[in-house]
Amino acid sequence: MPPPQTNTRDVSAPGFDLSQCKTGADANKYVQCRVIAAGNSVDAVWHQLMPKYTRPHVRLFSGSVDTGCGPATTAVGPFYCPVDQTAYFDTDFFQELVDKFGSSGGPFAQEYVVAHEYGHHVQQLQGILGRSQQGAQGAGGNGVRTELQADCYAGIWAHYASTVKQESTGVPYLQPLSDQDIQDALSAAASVGDDRIQKETSGRVNPESWTHGSAAQRQKWFTTGYQSGDPHQCDTFAAQNLG
Repeated sequence: MPPPQTNTRDVSAPGFDLSQCKTGADANKYVQCRVIAAGNSVDAVWHQLMPKYTRPHVRLFSGSVDTGCGPATTAVGPFYCPVDQTAYFDTDFFQELVDKFGSSGGPFAQEYVVAHEYGHHVQQLQGILGRSQQGAQGAGGNGVRTELQADCYAGIWAHYASTVKQESTGVPYLQPLSDQDIQDALSAAASVGDDRIQKETSGRVNPESWTHGSAAQRQKWFTTGYQSGDPHQCDTFAAQNLG
């Protein structure tokens, strides 16, 4: 079978030659190519699930970047800007996941991060991303509910990732996921849980200042999406118990 082809349309990566990203082997070799390949896979899944889906722009950067939402630095981590409908990834962050946050690493941990940011793009297309700024904040607030829904949408992608085929080759974007792949994604989700970060940085946990949800909640909602494959199961805004 021919190897997966990497589509670099709508991608910008100053300082990196995108022509190096052509095959699955390139995605295994270069983290920039892996982000792009993962995005293509997520894109294909949502195209099947949402008739009016349009792909986001992707910008790879290092250090700092100017966005439609203002300037940002590496410290922010990966993020999505609804103003310019662009997902931003500082590729150094993936090593931080391991070194600073204690993630197990692994390619699928990185792909989970990409799928999460694309999840915010799906929310923007659905007209619900703005709810993150409304109402109460903290552990049960809309900001956390928005992030947990993006985790669930990442799980939706994982559910379909090995079955959705590329139009150009007929080859699935990903091999069937192993238990280790899912553990890597869950490890990444847990490592950026608010409770874990707070405990690492200050030694105490303060749910009132949570923005993304606890490690357990992030794992729970990713798993909900992964096991169900049904976006309707990801309605965190209606959930009485976030986990």
